Amino acid sequence: MMTSVELFAGVGGLALGVSRAGFKHLAVIERDKDACETIRENQRLGLEPVAGWPLRQVDVRSFDFGGLGEDIDLLAAGVPCQPWSIGGKHRGYDDERNLFPETVAAIRALRPKAILMENVKGLLRESFAKYFEYITLMVAHPEVTRKGAETWGDHRTRLERHHTAGRERGLEYNVVFDLLNAADYGVAQRRERVFLVAFRSDLRIAWSFPRPTHTHDALLVDQWVTHEYWQRHGVPANRRPKAPARIQRRIERASSLLPLDRPWRTVRDSIADLPDPERPDRIVSNHEFNRGARPYPGHTGSPLDEPAKTLKAGDHGVPGGENMLRLPGGRVRYFTVRESARLQSFPDAFLFHGSWTETMRQLGNAVPVQLAEVIASDIKLHLLPDRSRLHAGRNTLQSAR
Repeated sequence: MMTSVELFAGVGGLALGVSRAGFKHLAVIERDKDACETIRENQRLGLEPVAGWPLRQVDVRSFDFGGLGEDIDLLAAGVPCQPWSIGGKHRGYDDERNLFPETVAAIRALRPKAILMENVKGLLRESFAKYFEYITLMVAHPEVTRKGAETWGDHRTRLERHHTAGRERGLEYNVVFDLLNAADYGVAQRRERVFLVAFRSDLRIAWSFPRPTHTHDALLVDQWVTHEYWQRHGVPANRRPKAPARIQRRIERASSLLPLDRPWRTVRDSIADLPDPERPDRIVSNHEFNRGARPYPGHTGSPLDEPAKTLKAGDHGVPGGENMLRLPGGRVRYFTVRESARLQSFPDAFLFHGSWTETMRQLGNAVPVQLAEVIASDIKLHLLPDRSRLHAGRNTLQSAR
């Protein structure tokens, strides 16, 4: 089995996806006590593969990587996103929570064959462009370290010169990145995040991100051309909504593109079998109704028959008006923890620890499990000693989604 180390694990979305892809974690590192307690609760319940994780509640900056050895297969890191979040304070590289340099230090210590990093879309905005280039250069050349009083800008310039010299010296990585929408990979949530993947250059691996398996156009056909979506959910014709006039032309165009990929998954697809939390007919873990939801301009909730809007955490809890479901007729309510967990593709057996606000913070910060599994599985295929069956394996993986 291939080995991995997980940094900034949070509640374990990325770690769970990596485990499902077939990697064995040598360490799962997270400093937040509430997130760690959620993982421990699931370990006490014997939930696999979480039960076998070597969880370390510690700050990455003080963790000794020496005991883990070198040449592990994968280093995965959901690097803290608050410095770069559009909804945050926008302090970026000046924020004490900017832990990209510490992540590069871990790369230098562990020399992994592959690297998988995730962060918010805001990292790509123009004001952070030079620093994002700096991040990619640090990952590409982790042994070209910052000197004493050298500013990150000066270090970036020196890394650029080293990079363009074209000579391989020491530990180096080939880096690619992309902005991925989780909905395009079968997650019932429009969630755009930056993913950075790198392979050690001595492995000579050529890699690209797996192509999307689910599309908006296919959903439009499913709902408004074949009507299979409504039939699947048992919605009678007289209770089906009308297709919005603003998307009629797109529906016509999509219907001419058959056959299509799989349709985007909607909120209804994800939660239809759960009881109404206001009038439950059975008990489901983490599925308690939370009062007080109300819409206001710009915050109107997620439509039932589309992928959910991005679940958010916020610096100080869930932002007002977010993480709500908009029911037919316009009424809104908060998503329950279990509904939110499904929108992040956590298994129903995974239980969450703490209050609704704290749990939603954990979920809002998580990487969707399914998206993590898709990317990590493709990384694993490329790391296999015999890659002669690579394309067949990749095609089989994608067709199973």
